[in-house]
Amino acid sequence: MNEAQLETEAEAPEEAAAVSTEESEAAGRKLDAQKAGARVGLTSDEIIINGGRPLKGRIEVRGAKNLATKAMVAALLGKTPSVLRNVPNISDVRVVAGLLALHGVLITRGEQGGEWRLDPSNVEVAHQADIDAHAGSSRIPILFCGPLLHRLGEAFIPDLGGCRIGDRPIDFHLDALRNFGAVIEKLPSGISLTAPDGLKGANIELPYPSVGATEQVLLTAVLAEGQTELRNAAIEPEIVDLICILQKMGAIISMEPNRVIFIEGVPELRGYDHRAIFDRNEAASWAAAALATKGDVFVGGVEQEEMMTFLNVFRKVGGDFDVHDDGIRFWHPGGALKPVTIETDVHPGFMTDWQQPLVVALTQAEGQSTIHETVYENRFGFTDALVKMGADIVVYKEGLHDATRRVKRREFEQAAVITGPTPLHGADIEVPDLRGGFSHLIAALTAEGQSKVTNLGIISRGYENFIEKLHLLGADFVYES
Repeated sequence: MNEAQLETEAEAPEEAAAVSTEESEAAGRKLDAQKAGARVGLTSDEIIINGGRPLKGRIEVRGAKNLATKAMVAALLGKTPSVLRNVPNISDVRVVAGLLALHGVLITRGEQGGEWRLDPSNVEVAHQADIDAHAGSSRIPILFCGPLLHRLGEAFIPDLGGCRIGDRPIDFHLDALRNFGAVIEKLPSGISLTAPDGLKGANIELPYPSVGATEQVLLTAVLAEGQTELRNAAIEPEIVDLICILQKMGAIISMEPNRVIFIEGVPELRGYDHRAIFDRNEAASWAAAALATKGDVFVGGVEQEEMMTFLNVFRKVGGDFDVHDDGIRFWHPGGALKPVTIETDVHPGFMTDWQQPLVVALTQAEGQSTIHETVYENRFGFTDALVKMGADIVVYKEGLHDATRRVKRREFEQAAVITGPTPLHGADIEVPDLRGGFSHLIAALTAEGQSKVTNLGIISRGYENFIEKLHLLGADFVYES
């Protein structure tokens, strides 16, 4: 056997392993999509779209995915039932509802579908296997830890999943829980937590203003003995809305300048009655769809204040909008779209969840746009499908230097350069993650010709009734219901 043959033999097992891993991940995405779609009644996991038709009409958005699910967890902290209104019918909400039910929370839905009543009177320990089976790829179980440690003295986290957009370490969460006095044990099946001496207030400074870690601290600190000081906290509107919920329950929380939050622990909390803040991410996604398809979409239930950063960029690109008391109208006013440079950042910066749908519109702008992604290290994977459809997008995995940058450069950031305008053509697309998946829908709606989009259920994790909304906006598609 010669040297070349030896080298081939040595590499073959690695190639086989790589293929096997890739196939395994694809199978996992398909299964996740099917489960997610089934939770909200999707009867098919694919849609065929005939693109090139402007989206026109009115749709409504309900409560934010990133608030509703956390507010449901907060209900565990109360001594009396809670009522959450404006709840979206999305898969992630159903996952949380199932996990709460496993822990003994009685959940009833009001006559109007967006109202949920959560009664935590009989909270109990759930079986680890049941938690693992129900949570699937959701990361939400980690936020159960603080409330369950207060109520039961123990909690369990299965292996965490979620969208494949980069590593999402839970170290921030675990370090915070340790500071409160939790004892953490890593098991083959997940992570076990106990609090033999109860939870005590702590001084915590996050290395990054993580939304999830901030929520973890808030949900844990409100019943911890003593005062908690949280520095470098996230201050997204959904965080503020969660603080409002906790304050309604009897918590004492003050937001100070420079991302500092003080929480004074109280002996007990009651239930809440609250209307969830609207979903900023869904609103921006439909706005981007209106722009990319040269359409005109009124997004009801949206408010200007929480969208200001997005609205500025939308106008710079060449889109137009009108703010009304009951929502915002987004449209393409005609003429050429303009290239922009965007740096994603934590609030009040440009959200990472906004850049993906907007990228599709930027493929139609005249010139070169650059997006610096500073929040997640692998959020440009969705652009592969856009390139397949004719887009000119180059991803720089180490990021790009730019002397005019305002957001501090981060070690793991990436950049994408989009050169346009480029006509898009139909293609077969497999949805990789939530926001990327909706971006693929926008691309298929924008493209000339026919596209088949599969793994559709993943989109249902964060977009309520999106098939029905496509109907309302006049999209040309075939969906087997």
